[in-house]
Amino acid sequence: MLPIEPSRPLGKRSTSTRLLRRLVLGLTLLLVGIIPTVRAQKADKPASIRKVVTQVAPEYPPDLRRAAIGGVVRLDIIVTPRGSVDFVEVAGGNPILAEAATRAVKKWKYAPASSSTNIRVNFRFDPAH
Repeated sequence: MLPIEPSRPLGKRSTSTRLLRRLVLGLTLLLVGIIPTVRAQKADKPASIRKVVTQVAPEYPPDLRRAAIGGVVRLDIIVTPRGSVDFVEVAGGNPILAEAATRAVKKWKYAPASSSTNIRVNFRFDPAH
């Protein structure tokens, strides 16, 4: 027969065990909260500024110019390491003006870099000019 050891009643732990468990739980929650923040800060750092080597101006649609329709178009672009515009996404603005801006920015060339770069490009269309 196995010897029976005296034990504490179920549900009661020593103070040191409870403190240790709370400490481990607290540190775990702290680390879980900090690690995503650190990653987000690294990801949000601005990329190095790429120099535009060839820049083509967008053509202002004549109908919109006559109607005095203007505004700002925001494009998010991805530039390849070799400097060509690989991807364009409209982030805001008049859809017809955005088409003109997209056609123009696809012809842009940037200075080479070691990696791809995400860039926000803003175009202001002013019918008075």
